[in-house]
Amino acid sequence: MNNRTTRALSSILFAAALSLPSIAQTPAPPDPKSVPVVDGAIGTCSYDFTVTDSAKPVYAAKIKVHIAYGFMYARKLDLEVGTNSDGKARFTGLPERTKRGLFFEASEADRTATAFVDPATTCKSQFTVVLRKKP
Repeated sequence: MNNRTTRALSSILFAAALSLPSIAQTPAPPDPKSVPVVDGAIGTCSYDFTVTDSAKPVYAAKIKVHIAYGFMYARKLDLEVGTNSDGKARFTGLPERTKRGLFFEASEADRTATAFVDPATTCKSQFTVVLRKKP
């Protein structure tokens, strides 16, 4: 083989080797039945949600919570998770103590619902929230 052929073959093999990791790392599509989980990593409390519209579960509703925690409650954390096809979502790793409790807001399009919990009295809970049109 001459030098040109060797270089061309080496270039092709090098390009093929670089493209293999991108092919191998193609993510699988998410399972619509698995419950989405957001971990705040600042405590041991967890809360499970089921979001409905009075008749059926709501897919892809967003649930948000704003958390003030730590010394003098100076640290802030905003978390958000979307619901699965069964209207379910979960927050884990939330603090055991907050200044004013935790207000969760679920929303989808023009509908909304809220839930309140005081982690000092209820550290693990399940909520079913019903979305209603915004006033």
